[in-house]
Amino acid sequence: MALIAYTLFVLATGLERLYELRISRRNAAIAMAQGGKEYGRGHFPWMVALHTGLLVGAVAEVWIFDRPFIIWLGIPMLIITLACQVARYRIISTLGWQWNTRVVVVPGAPRVRRGLYRFRWLRHPNYWIVVIEGIALPLIHTAWITAIVFTVLNAILLLGFRIPTENQALEELA
Repeated sequence: MALIAYTLFVLATGLERLYELRISRRNAAIAMAQGGKEYGRGHFPWMVALHTGLLVGAVAEVWIFDRPFIIWLGIPMLIITLACQVARYRIISTLGWQWNTRVVVVPGAPRVRRGLYRFRWLRHPNYWIVVIEGIALPLIHTAWITAIVFTVLNAILLLGFRIPTENQALEELA
């Protein structure tokens, strides 16, 4: 029963991500209409593949390796995953039309300094949420290999490409 519930939960997460992509496309179109410039286009397909792999890998690992649902691990990880989802929507709401899944920056647009973005010591809060969720979502049903692989690949992508690209884009506009 837990296996099917987990599979449905991950499927619902995937559907939710598709909804986020709709929001992202709309916001990117608004930004581009205001003279936005996209940076780092080449790494975006890798991000899509990695995030898709997280969802597919979590479910596949649970089914293939018959991972158990361990209540003392699964419930806290579920709560953390749900908290990450709430935080992600707070970020989307805070950034408004400036939020999208690509790095699109509008010259002259003000930097957002409210919500989680008001803390200057917390750089890139959306990425911190992705990191936490990338660990918690698979561990709901003890898909630890997926959690480790996603975390390592995500760190390489974020630290090696995405964050430097975003920082460069923001510096050029400062």
